[in-house]
Amino acid sequence: MMTDLVDSLAYAPAVALLGARQVGKTTLADQLAQSRDSIYIDLESPRDREKLADSEFYLSTHEDRLVILDEVQRAPELFQVLRGLIDQGRKRGKRSGRFLLLGSASAELLRQSETLAGRIAYLELSPLDVLEVEPADQRTLWLRGGFPDSFLAANDARSLDWRANFIRTYLERDIPQMVPRIPSTTLARFWTMLAHNHGGLFNAAELGRSLALDGKTVGRYLDLMVDLMLVRRLTPFHANVGKRLVKAPKVFVRDSGIMHALLGIADLESLLGHPVVGASWEGFAIQNLIATAPPHAVATFYRTSAGAEIDLLLDIPGKGLWAVEAKLGLSAKPRRGFHEAIKDLQPTRSFLVNSGTERYRISPDVEVIGLRELASLMVSGTTTSATPGE
Repeated sequence: MMTDLVDSLAYAPAVALLGARQVGKTTLADQLAQSRDSIYIDLESPRDREKLADSEFYLSTHEDRLVILDEVQRAPELFQVLRGLIDQGRKRGKRSGRFLLLGSASAELLRQSETLAGRIAYLELSPLDVLEVEPADQRTLWLRGGFPDSFLAANDARSLDWRANFIRTYLERDIPQMVPRIPSTTLARFWTMLAHNHGGLFNAAELGRSLALDGKTVGRYLDLMVDLMLVRRLTPFHANVGKRLVKAPKVFVRDSGIMHALLGIADLESLLGHPVVGASWEGFAIQNLIATAPPHAVATFYRTSAGAEIDLLLDIPGKGLWAVEAKLGLSAKPRRGFHEAIKDLQPTRSFLVNSGTERYRISPDVEVIGLRELASLMVSGTTTSATPGE
């Protein structure tokens, strides 16, 4: 990510680094700041906000430094000022590397930064993925999730405590600051329901009945959780295949460790015996593959009313359409609906990704592969295939 950040600052006047709280945005910015003249401003700090009482004057005095603005969605009035400073700087030959904007609410920041169209680049910092940890630590990553403080905790109990506090902070402080009228207890129930239905189709009416809310309100709750990058809304693939396609999105709690904390799953033994274990692995695999996919890859899923289904479709520039079925265990086989879906869409490559490490073909169309190797395959650009299995 550091390489991508440096490259983006080399051509763009402003770069927005998006990611949930505690994912490591400030740490990454601090590391970058050590290599160049910079100034850090925390827009949640009253003292730092006082500095920006006359933001245009203050920021113009630091024209030759990288200005890092943390939690920038808290100050929407800044974006018009940044536009003026960027345009003025361009006239003096200062065309790149002016501002690094850190934000934990993606949709809100994107709406505000429309003012900077043509002047800003966007990067998303996800939690740790399978390519950033040792192969032996993949199960720990699955259980604890990828937030660094959770993954690196001394033991599972401390990791769970960290995640419980993370959830509580969002519910009791962060979300009320953004949307004061949402009761934290109701949102906690909603978040937990999403964890129970992890990877399922989103049904606003059904969730609304359970929460005594109307469907539109439930939809706004989902929008908020997606905006905060805590939940992923995976949209269905649309194609003219002459079949009736599912139109509802699938919804996942983005981080597997947060999902497990919402469900009270404390350790790997409890996870392996829990009814949600299969859906948990599917979501873990999907999140990791989306996080490690090449830039501009488009992620969707495919499902017809007749039962043809693909867990994840990745339309990868230069590589075509890749179809992925995620299954926990070493002996799992693709469902009949997966083969039917492959016939419908004719993807460039098709994989069954499991929790093992072996790679082999189970049919002319489908390769079995481990999650780490499939993620590496997308990153490396390798096009070799496995040999047929028995």
